[in-house]
Amino acid sequence: MAKIKRKGTPLDEKGSTVKKIEISGHNGRSRILVGERLKNLSSYLPQKRTIIITDDPVAGFYQPDFPAAEIIRIGTGEGSKTLDTVKEIYRRLIEWSADRSVFLLGIGGGIVCDMTGFAASTYLRGVRFGYAPTTLLAQVDASVGGKTGVNFLGYKNMVGVFSQPEFVICDPEVLKTLPRPALSAGFAEIVKHAAIADASYFGYLEKNAAAALALDPVVIERVIYDSVKIKAEIVNQDETEKGERRKLNFGHTFGHAVEKTIGVSHGEAVSIGMMAAARLSQNRGLLSETDVGRLRRLLETFYLPVKISADPAGIIDAQARDKKREGEGIHFVLLSGIGRAVVEKMDLADLKQVVYAMA
Repeated sequence: MAKIKRKGTPLDEKGSTVKKIEISGHNGRSRILVGERLKNLSSYLPQKRTIIITDDPVAGFYQPDFPAAEIIRIGTGEGSKTLDTVKEIYRRLIEWSADRSVFLLGIGGGIVCDMTGFAASTYLRGVRFGYAPTTLLAQVDASVGGKTGVNFLGYKNMVGVFSQPEFVICDPEVLKTLPRPALSAGFAEIVKHAAIADASYFGYLEKNAAAALALDPVVIERVIYDSVKIKAEIVNQDETEKGERRKLNFGHTFGHAVEKTIGVSHGEAVSIGMMAAARLSQNRGLLSETDVGRLRRLLETFYLPVKISADPAGIIDAQARDKKREGEGIHFVLLSGIGRAVVEKMDLADLKQVVYAMA
């Protein structure tokens, strides 16, 4: 079984400790460094050629801190996360005569990381790559775990591979340029990690939500580290999502239907999905009303929605078409308490009842 190592290495000029988590799995070895600075990226790159993949907003803020390298800029938004964008990356790599010694470095949010990882894993049957995620959502979720993929025919992440980045640099300083909705999207995944795996961490978030939202350096670095640690340990047990890793889908099964149908952000959709799953858990006698209330209040503290502000009929229809559906049921991640997740098959009729109650 793969092992995860956690240790601190004093690398930052301010004297803070860079915390490192190592994932060694079947699809490569990855180092995640929480607290390292974007401007120190060059010290992690191979001496041979590096090509950076980013987008215009990120380059506008941070290009002065980029290591010296050629740059490919891609579009923003889910509409750019397609095979057409991957084809453009391939075209540029071929045009620049990039061989198998090239290293691809994704600097940006989750879409940039996904596109970089997928392109690197398939170009010339695989080249080396790493990430410097610049959003909270990407730092605690998209860049960690080795999932890469693109959307196809409107279906999210329909085409992809599992492939580990060599490193992930999580610099909390870059989060200061994010608007609050982008921060909230990241906090949705953070709440998810605590809800499924660590009751004490959930309590820490309840006590320190205001400081986390304000990006207090000590609090936000701990929050990023604890969330990455939880996800890394789950991935370590189940790298390719055949069992334990399914618990990371808490809030996502229904959330994807919400995101696709009413067009809210990923974080907002996951928040609504978590509340639906919590209500289903309560109806099954797994979760107390008190704990449902704790989850609701914490999500609201992070400015996340807990109700459906649209006609739920379309969402129910989208859920019924989910690729995870089996007959009249679908596998759902539920809570048997704060910090404990279980996967159970749910009847779509039970989900429909909860969804209409949330509208």
